[in-house]
Amino acid sequence: MKNIVLFGPPGAGKGTQSEFLVAEYGFVHLSTGDIFRQNISQNSELGILAKTFIDKGKLVPDSITIDMLKSELLKYSDSVGFLFDGFPRTEDQAEALDVFLAKEELEITAMIALEVSNDELKYRLLERGKVSGRSDDANPEIIDNRLKIYFEETDIVKRHYEKQGKYIALSGMGSVNEISTVLKTKIDRL
Repeated sequence: MKNIVLFGPPGAGKGTQSEFLVAEYGFVHLSTGDIFRQNISQNSELGILAKTFIDKGKLVPDSITIDMLKSELLKYSDSVGFLFDGFPRTEDQAEALDVFLAKEELEITAMIALEVSNDELKYRLLERGKVSGRSDDANPEIIDNRLKIYFEETDIVKRHYEKQGKYIALSGMGSVNEISTVLKTKIDRL
């Protein structure tokens, strides 16, 4: 079983490559954004609790995020592996994920980071904003702030996996197919 954390800043191509990896390997795609939306729409206990933070413009606490992720992960005991997208975002989340996975006799196989220049990220996000209707992708100031937050708060999570020898940097520059091919080669070697 391979359990991959797909990592990178907004606009790096994680969503596109996640679709490829799910189709190629049969991974269960665990996106915290999707899990939040699902729990909130189903009015689950955790969803209601998360919504109280979201409605106030606050980050959902790690404990709630991790509990939602645990609940989702346990639904797929026969999985060939998991693809974590948007999680972990903090070192505390990475450590909590390691502890939970160890209890299930699992571990993260690798964190694969898609690395893309800031100029390219801004270009991609602005282009995506033109077709997606997402206001956070259409405003250069919001994009700059999202990237700033990522590099100040989230990018440091890679150190957790570097210490474990599980961090793999991969260029996110090039065509979708070129990146998919390199990504597949890296995963096949794990």
